[in-house]
Amino acid sequence: MNIFIARLRIPITRIAAGIGLFFLCSTTSYWDTKNSAVSFVLFLIGMFLVAIASLGRMWCSLYIAGYKDQKLITQGPYSLCRNPLYFFSMLGGIGVGFSTETLIFPILLTLLFSIYYPFVIKSEELRLERFFGADFIAYKKRVPAFLPRFSGFDEPEQYVVNPGTYRHHIFSALWFIWVVGILEALEGLKEIGLIGSLWTIY
Repeated sequence: MNIFIARLRIPITRIAAGIGLFFLCSTTSYWDTKNSAVSFVLFLIGMFLVAIASLGRMWCSLYIAGYKDQKLITQGPYSLCRNPLYFFSMLGGIGVGFSTETLIFPILLTLLFSIYYPFVIKSEELRLERFFGADFIAYKKRVPAFLPRFSGFDEPEQYVVNPGTYRHHIFSALWFIWVVGILEALEGLKEIGLIGSLWTIY
């Protein structure tokens, strides 16, 4: 069951993105119309989380680019938790939610992540255990699954990186920033009247 759900990760993400885009195009933030200070704070929180997520995903990519399934990565962000890419993705998703200047979207995105991604993580870890056996089991005992623990941080003095693969990963690491750009473009279209709003949400 976990493997089946994990295989649907990309289609499910695309469907969720399409549904989210529809609601983003058809809604207006209550705070944007009633309290500009709250609206600004929500957007600021969103941008902060998106920045942390983008930098974090680039940091993770530095370690895994070109090494997927070839060796067990346990240093850098992977010494803080076993799934730092998913952790930073969660921060990015919540950040995008706050960038809509609402409270509903970050709450919904947090709930969706909490329900769905544990299955993805479980499937990924079963695969890694098949690949790396006892080494991964020992790693699981030493490093938490999701929430970072900084006391175990381990960083090498030097690390060999595949530049081409890393360059590809950088573009995927920055997609949260692109989404915020799309949100701002949609907001501009609403302000000039090219897109109408059906609902106002908090």
